[in-house]
Amino acid sequence: MKQLVIGVLAHVDAGKTTLSEALLYTAGAIPTLGRVDHRDAYLDTHDLERARGITIFSKQALFRTEGMAVTLLDTPGHVDFSTEMERTLQVLDYAILVISATDGVQAHTETLWRLLRRNHIPTFLFVTKMDLPNPGREPLLAGLQKGLDEGCLDFTTQDQTWAEAVALREEGVLERYLDTGTLSPRDVSGLIRLGKVTPVFFGSALHLEGVEAFLQGLETFTEAPAYGEAFSARVFKIARDHQGNRLTYLKVTGGALSVRAPLTYLPRQGEEGVEEKVTQLRLYSGAKFQTVDTVSPGQVCAALGLTQTYPGQGLGAATPAPPPLLEPVVTYRLLLPEEVDPKVLLPKLRQLEEEDPQLHLVWDQAHQEIHARLMGQVQIEVLQRLIQDRFGVAVGVDQGRILYKETIAAPVEGVGHYEPLRHYAEVHLLLEPLPQGSGLVLATRCSEDVLAGHWQRLILTHLAERTHRGVLTGAPITDLKITLMSGRAHPKHTEGGDFRQATYRAVRQGLMGAQSVLLEPWYEFTLTLPADQLGRAISDLQTMGGTFASPESDGEWATLTGTAPVSEMKDYPLTMAAYTRGRGKFSCSLHGYAPCHNQKQVVAAAGYDPERDLEHTPDSVFCAHGGGFTVKWDQVPQYMHLESCLTPDRKAEDPAPVPRVFTRNLDIDEKELEAIFQRTFGPQRRREYQFLAQERRPAPEVTIAPPKQQYLIVDGYNMIFAWDALKDLARENLDAARQRLMDILSNYAGYKGCRLVLVFDGYKVKGNPGTTTDYHHIHVVYTRQDETGDLYIERLLEQIGKNYAVRVATSDGLIQLSALRAGVLRLSAQELWREVEWVGRQIDQAVAELNRRGNLSRPT
Repeated sequence: MKQLVIGVLAHVDAGKTTLSEALLYTAGAIPTLGRVDHRDAYLDTHDLERARGITIFSKQALFRTEGMAVTLLDTPGHVDFSTEMERTLQVLDYAILVISATDGVQAHTETLWRLLRRNHIPTFLFVTKMDLPNPGREPLLAGLQKGLDEGCLDFTTQDQTWAEAVALREEGVLERYLDTGTLSPRDVSGLIRLGKVTPVFFGSALHLEGVEAFLQGLETFTEAPAYGEAFSARVFKIARDHQGNRLTYLKVTGGALSVRAPLTYLPRQGEEGVEEKVTQLRLYSGAKFQTVDTVSPGQVCAALGLTQTYPGQGLGAATPAPPPLLEPVVTYRLLLPEEVDPKVLLPKLRQLEEEDPQLHLVWDQAHQEIHARLMGQVQIEVLQRLIQDRFGVAVGVDQGRILYKETIAAPVEGVGHYEPLRHYAEVHLLLEPLPQGSGLVLATRCSEDVLAGHWQRLILTHLAERTHRGVLTGAPITDLKITLMSGRAHPKHTEGGDFRQATYRAVRQGLMGAQSVLLEPWYEFTLTLPADQLGRAISDLQTMGGTFASPESDGEWATLTGTAPVSEMKDYPLTMAAYTRGRGKFSCSLHGYAPCHNQKQVVAAAGYDPERDLEHTPDSVFCAHGGGFTVKWDQVPQYMHLESCLTPDRKAEDPAPVPRVFTRNLDIDEKELEAIFQRTFGPQRRREYQFLAQERRPAPEVTIAPPKQQYLIVDGYNMIFAWDALKDLARENLDAARQRLMDILSNYAGYKGCRLVLVFDGYKVKGNPGTTTDYHHIHVVYTRQDETGDLYIERLLEQIGKNYAVRVATSDGLIQLSALRAGVLRLSAQELWREVEWVGRQIDQAVAELNRRGNLSRPT
């Protein structure tokens, strides 16, 4: 027998709970048929639901047919409780979308359909209330195909016409149908599972018309999912029973879950896993439950004993659910009685936030206030009732304020440096705008030869763990891709918290230099009203700054559909009800965030100063004279130890670099470099580099020539990835690029008559002792394990810099500063390349001259 989890979704008052009641009654799971308006529906178990006649909390019920065992999840239909509905989608095998024949496809119906498509949930449609006046079956079906999907097909009569319509939805199925003249249930169920066909059934749930045929269709055209052997489960809801026991609602998606079996998981805010045991497993059906010892794959249960689980969490081998699409767009200040201490009430309210994470309670320390995010007036009233019932406190709310968001208009680099004494971290990020609704996307394009993988993962964790604030109003940022481009750690002084500070500052510094855009939430609405009131509605919408399609009218009634800012439209239903004398009908759903229609006014009213927001500072900390000092955000790039990741010859869309990356040369003169050195290191030698030279055993020695011998020290990987001739070769074969560099520099050293030391990093090769080899005219050094090329070059400069004519070829800013300290000359990668090209031309001319004179001949 196949085990299925099926959710029931609908626009409010479409008849969703009535259909759930009819399915349970028809399947024999309940003895009598309850009704919402009689306040005795089987799944309306809470007093608030019975009083209001709407579903507020998702419920489950169990029923069986001859071929399937079903866990039915009844979800809220009111838009104010959309987040509760959306959380159940992550555990559904199939969905039933209920459409009212009298209303057709509403704005919220389209939102539900988009959510189902986004989550790849195969869906059945049931058009109910066919006993009431309606346009008729054909117009209703046409409306579904236009408003939802062309694959919506009438399954009420499964004749040849139906079979042809289904077969036309997929080429392979059509070929089999043409060959055999029939459709197999597996063919049809496969098309439904892939979302190419959406079955539509018609009836009246209240009178049980069409319900039995619909139930038969579910049994015939559904397939049981395949589950793995390893334990996995998905948490979708947290609740409490009447005794206050914490219930974790989850669906087992692999293996099995047993009572008293140890379960290890990672809490929402924790970095270490916790191990707990499930003390009880409950299978709920309505308000009743039965306890079991083991839950099998495909079943939904409530587990007791888990204290830190949260909705959307993956347990065992399951991955976390994607972030919710629907969210509140207005925040309200809770007004408490004078005798209630908000600090005492807040921990109690956290229980409600645990059950509904989108509530997002915020403690305003400055004003000693509690703020909550809510979807609308109905949710406000329900929250007030819950607080009164659970905690005995009567709370009020203020008028609320819109939750804005921010993004940027063009790519920008963000840099952060954190270096108080005995700490070190530097981060370079690329911030790029994304299309509307993308959220935050995190990525890395930094080579592990530049920054170790564990530091990169830590930076990405820090990017994800915090709500980063914009610089216009302090609103959260969204629709951004943040890419880690480069970074640096110190072998001894870097700690995990250092990269947290550098990462936060890099994001903020980038936003300060970007062209920021304020976003506001917009509603998608459908407005139906008497035709003689159409002019008033259009005028109102234009005043709001909304957009709308051409109105549709039959002479008596007119319908407008469009979008408008939430800030302008949130109170409009009351206004419309007044001027239409209650005849108008308004429905809306959240369309998403779009550019604010009055950004200047909102920013001015907010009065936000990003530089005074010390919790989200854009400034960086550098070290000099044995102590840290703060550098303002607009001057930070001048102090950075690594180079910018945004240059004319390096575009944001370039492919990811390999092994070692340096971007462009330091374009600064001697005075600027000296100033950077003084600010960064002070007049004395920097102790944190001295101790490294003292503690590490000497690397392979290079033979020191007599005084006045010319030395050229070359940072090998820096040249490879700075010279175009070698960079492309390195992407295919790094060994070949190294060999080519050695040949080029051997020719150069032979012509110039200098001692050339070519240094390659070997610090990541485990057990590497370090090697020095002679290759034609040059010395080739591979540093030992845990010793970077930068460190080796710095130590070598300290040894020979005062006694020989030494030049250092690199574009690494830190090595150039070390060279300045040692008093040696510096060459950038491009300057050395120009010298190499000149030497190459001289050699070619010499060879040509010898050939011309006949002094150089090729063997025959």
